[in-house]
This record gives sequence, structure tokens and C-alpha cells, in this order.
Amino acid sequence: MIEEKIINCLLNEGGKELGFEILEKQIQFQKTRKDVEGDLTLVVFPFVKNLKCAPQEAGNKIGAILSSSISEIKSFESIHGFLNISINDEIWISKTNEILNNKRFGLQKENSRGLIMVEYSSPNTNKPLHLGHLRNIFLGCSISEILKANGHKVVRTQIINDRGIHICKSMIAWKKFAPVLKNGEKENPSNSGIKGDKLVGKYYVEFEKQLKKEAEELINEWKKNNFEGFETKLVEQVKSALNSNEENKLIELARNNTLLMSEAKRLLILWEARDPEIYLLWETMNAWVYKGFEETYKKMEVDFDQYYYESQTYQIGKDIVLNGLSKNQFFKKEDGSIWVNLENEKKDNKLLLRSDGTSVYMTQDIGTAIERFKDFPEIEGMVYTVGNEQDYHFNVLFSILKKLGYAWAENCTHLSYGMVDLPSGKMKSREGTVVDADELIEEVTSKAAQSSMERGHLDNMTIDEKEKLYHTIGMGGLKYYLLKVDPKKRMMFNPEESIELTGNTGPFIQYTYARIQSLLNKGDFNANSDLPSSILKEEKDVIKCLVNFPEIIKDAGSNFSPAIIANYLYELVKEYNHFYQSIPINKEEDVIKRNFRMTMSQCVADVISKGMSLLGIKVPNQM
Repeated sequence: MIEEKIINCLLNEGGKELGFEILEKQIQFQKTRKDVEGDLTLVVFPFVKNLKCAPQEAGNKIGAILSSSISEIKSFESIHGFLNISINDEIWISKTNEILNNKRFGLQKENSRGLIMVEYSSPNTNKPLHLGHLRNIFLGCSISEILKANGHKVVRTQIINDRGIHICKSMIAWKKFAPVLKNGEKENPSNSGIKGDKLVGKYYVEFEKQLKKEAEELINEWKKNNFEGFETKLVEQVKSALNSNEENKLIELARNNTLLMSEAKRLLILWEARDPEIYLLWETMNAWVYKGFEETYKKMEVDFDQYYYESQTYQIGKDIVLNGLSKNQFFKKEDGSIWVNLENEKKDNKLLLRSDGTSVYMTQDIGTAIERFKDFPEIEGMVYTVGNEQDYHFNVLFSILKKLGYAWAENCTHLSYGMVDLPSGKMKSREGTVVDADELIEEVTSKAAQSSMERGHLDNMTIDEKEKLYHTIGMGGLKYYLLKVDPKKRMMFNPEESIELTGNTGPFIQYTYARIQSLLNKGDFNANSDLPSSILKEEKDVIKCLVNFPEIIKDAGSNFSPAIIANYLYELVKEYNHFYQSIPINKEEDVIKRNFRMTMSQCVADVISKGMSLLGIKVPNQM
């Protein structure tokens, strides 16, 4: 790399020539502006004080030293404290052949770095996968591939949240409200034709609907001063909320004291006690959901290496909590609930076991983390792909693990990402206002099909090939749209925009790849022929972008951000399309130039394919 040669030159020879010791931190590069000549820009200001001259003169002095010592430097220009350095064309030309002949260009040696576990998806078994899950899943899948590209061994995993009060809500609702059909069976996936995860989700929404109705009735009774059957402490809390007009507090009190919620809580206690009837119902309804999830994962083209289930790991967590209590790492309140004191970590105390002995999310997460490191003791790091609404939860989890003495907790990372909004507002699972994943996949595939048919050009394809193409374009658009935004940022999703063929979209990048394949199929070229002696600016701009690919992969891995790769691909495709539209390729009469431009096009296609693969996106040969 030319940057390394410049650094070495300045550190080893520059100081002698300039009369002072140069420190590595003084050597700073930045991207060269498009309105000036140059391939690389060195910031001159850090040297001005030592040189005791104007920035312009300082730049010229440094440029003279570099150009006399480094043969690859063709020329330089000092402008307002910035030294713009131009590299010989031969360097860029040779880079193209290096990229073409290196099948693993940009990728580190496989399994050359430690094992990292990446958790993603981790759904609840009380509802189907939705748009929010898609951002999570696509992020986790992409990060797994990016870490592999950086040489890491990776285990892709999820924790199935298959127990807890939310699961009990669906179970109670199905028991109470599912209709009995003519054959005497209650509604189920087999006799209703409803996908299993959707059927269970239907009853989760029904529970919330009935709960809201019962809570409203209860509040009306409280407003009439009717508190018969309620404990004194609750009555005092309700009256306080009524007197101070704390509507949200009043709703919370009502919801938690309805008969329906009491039934759900009792069901959870029975489940943890392994009541045979309740456990059978739980296994049956979870099986419906698992089958539904697998169908959706198949459409998404995602999978996992290892599964964990909350129903199995929560007990591990409970045992650890009870053991921690015996060692005074945790404490018990008068009501029997168990807590951890995190005041020294400047956090609130955290509940670990309820007063009735049932566990909470934190209990399960403690057990799951410990079980994972037992299963894979060589893990060097663990990445939790979970929305930023859980930032505090994971901060606390890692603190508890450290408190328990697990040194590996230092290597746990929360890949916190922003929520996905719709033009109509925030999604709410309780109210059933989420965008169903299956329906969204079907929608973008349908839009891709419509757009493709309007453009034509697919007459030579079979119906099956067309269907696969529509799915590839639709999923490419969907994945790219959700990955191109920095994970930390909240985002707005627009399915119409996701499959457009112009702008920063997946189909735009897929189309460029297909265009290059068409170009290569029509042309006749020899990739290893003689090389040109010089290249045009449009060609150099493409090559400069290609050369950045390894660093882009490295940055994406360090920052856990597929957006870095997505936006790099967009820039590469823009540069290539500008070149494609400005410079003749197949029609170029000079054989050497034509061969080189075809070779460069092949390199762009290869990098697009690799980059899109790291995003979990396929690229078609024809569109």
C-alpha cells in the first residue's frame, strides 16, 4: 500500500530531511476531493509548527521528499495545507490484474482468527416474525458473514423465547376464545389453514383485546369507588392514581389485576411446575409456531448453527441465581423476590426471581450465556443482535456476569440497532399493527415481478427461472434497504422504494452486476493480455474504489455495520456506471484497451458479488 510507503518514508527519512523527529500520529490521510488532482491526500497542518513556514510551503517540502524517495508517486500539489499526491498509472493498472487473479480478494484467510458467536432473530413463540425481526435477522446474518470474511470462525445462534407470561397469554386466549368446529376440534393450523405462528399470534392479540376490555371495566368500577375484593395496598395505589390523574399508572394497575391476567400468571406457575395438561398444550402450540418460523426462514434464505431454548436455559439461570444468593452476591426482599445490587456500577437494583419463584428475562439470559460458553469454551466474543430498546438490559446482564466472576463477560457485545418505523407510525405487536414478514416478502416479490415484466428482456427464461429471479430481486431489495442504514439509527421502511432500479437500492446494484455479465458474455477478451501504458480518469476512479474493498470489509467488521459495505457497493456501482456510459468498452478498437476495460468490468462484478454475499444477497446474471 502506498500509504505504508509514505508513512515509512516520513518516519525514516523525512525527519532527517526536515530537521525534526516526525511522530506517527502526525501522519494523517484523507480522501482526495473530486475537484482537485490526486489519488491520495496527506494533511500538512500537523507539520507546520515544526517547519515554521506557511502550509503551502510545508506541503511542497514534504512532497519533494516523498516524490524523490517513492517511485510510485507521479506528481504532487500542495493546496491550502493539503498535499494531493498522484500515483503512477502503472500502479492502478497492475492492481486490476491482482484483483482479478486473487479469488479471495478482500477476504482474510478462513478460520485464521478466533471463534465469535452471533445471536440474532431470537423470536417469541407467541407471534409470527414481522418487519422488526427482519432488520434483526438480516443484521445478524450479515455480521456473521462479515466476521467470517475477516477470518473469524463464527457460530450463528438464536435463543427461542418459548416460555414466560407472554406465551401464557396466547395459551389462555386459545383455551378461552378459540372456536370449536363442527368436527369437535378447536381451531388449529390443520383445520383452519392458518399458518401456525400466525394462529398463535392471532390469540396473543385476542388476549390483549379482551384484557383491555376487562381493564376498562375495572377502572370504571374503581371510579365508582367500588373496591370490593381488593387488598388495602392496591386500593391505596388506585386512589392515588385517580387523585393525581395518572392515567397510565391506573391502566397498569387495572391490567395487572384483571381476572384474565391472573389466569395467565397462574398458568405460568403451573407450567414451571410441569403440570401435564398445561405442558402438553405449551408443546403443541410451540410446535405450530416452530413450523411456521422455519417456513419464513426458508423464504429469507437464513439459517442457524445452534439453537437454545429459554424453556431449557431459564432453570440454569434460576440455579445460578439461588447459588449467588447463598454466596451473598444477590439479596432477597421480604416478599421472597431475589435481586442484584448494582449500585456500585451506578445502575438500579435488578429483579432476578419473582416472589412466586418464577424467573424473568434476565434469569434466562444469565443461564443462556453461561451455557453457551460451556458448549463453546473457545469463544473469544459473543454478539447479541437486539434492538436499542434493550440497551439497559444488556448493560445490566454483562454487569451481573462480571459480578458472578465470569471474565469472558468482557467480550460480550450488544449490537444495538434502531427500530423500524412505517409511514403510519410505530408497530405494536399487542395491537396487531405489525407488518407480517411473510406478507412483506410476498409483497416485494410481487412488486419485483411486476417491474421485471414491464421492462421485458426475460423471454428466454422459463416460468420457474422467472419466479426465482423475482424472489432474488425482491429479497435483494428488502435486505439491502434494511442494511444500508447505520444499525444505530432508527429508520423508516418504504417497500415501494426498496425494489426501485435507481438510487441506493439492492436492485440497482443487482442490475449493474447483470449488465456486466451481459457485457462479458457478448465480448471476446483475454484477461491476461498486454496492459495499457496509461488509463483514463474514469477508469482510475473505478480501480481506486475497487482497491478500497479489503479496508471496507475490515471497517464493517470492526464496527459491526453492514451499512459500510452496502454504501461502498453503491459508490462502486455509481463509479462503474459513469465509466460504462462515458467510455467505449466492447466497441473500443484498441484491443489492449478493450481487454483492460473488460478485465476491470470483471473485477467490479466479482467485488459486487462478494460484497452482496456479505449482505446475504444473491446477484442474478440476467434482469
